[in-house]
Amino acid sequence: MEENQEMALTQMRKSVEKLGSSTEGYGNPTIMRFLIARSMDQDKAAKMFVQWLNWRASMVPNGFISESEIQDELEPRKIYLQGLSKDRYPVMVIKASKHFPSKDAVQFKKFVVYVLDKTIASSFKGREIGNEKLIGILDLQHITYKNIDARGLITGFQFLQAYYPERLAKCFILHMPRFFVSVWRLVSRFLEKATLEKIVIVTNDDERQDFIKEVGEDVLPEEYGGRAKVVALQDAVLAPLEG
Repeated sequence: MEENQEMALTQMRKSVEKLGSSTEGYGNPTIMRFLIARSMDQDKAAKMFVQWLNWRASMVPNGFISESEIQDELEPRKIYLQGLSKDRYPVMVIKASKHFPSKDAVQFKKFVVYVLDKTIASSFKGREIGNEKLIGILDLQHITYKNIDARGLITGFQFLQAYYPERLAKCFILHMPRFFVSVWRLVSRFLEKATLEKIVIVTNDDERQDFIKEVGEDVLPEEYGGRAKVVALQDAVLAPLEG
């Protein structure tokens, strides 16, 4: 690791302590994610880290979201966990045609946490390193106006930005219908430049081939040009952690 990165890590840990919190138990890869998300500004990264700790303690007091808390969101089986991409990122698929705006905002937020936590954890090799990323695939095929949920999309991306910094490797959006373009423009206003740069709207054959190549045919579902069967998120079994 470069000397300036070491200094930034040390200074950020000190900044966190000045805010009355601690980075104990968190390795450099985790701390570095927050620094990168805040352009290596130690004070801003420290503030973000403390906000994340407080949010985590409030939103996930038991350390995980149990499936019993999010049954309404799990029932449609709208999210799939497909294994690791060529670059060893877990691949998550969202079938938007199976989603409807939630009537329970708290349960939906817990569901977002469950989805992101389980997806990221699926790449752990015995333990968390702290720099794991994910690939998201948002499939808009067959959606109707009843499926449109701008607030839900904004919530998902805002959680990624605020509480899962540098966890998104790439997000591919497939089959975007014309009537959804205005919705996406609205959602985009809430996204940071760094997030927008990781989003690819697949619109032609060349982009589709690049998408298949980047994700990998072994984990990509057959309907997207791969060879894999879909695996519902709740059915995916994760390897046990060490200790």
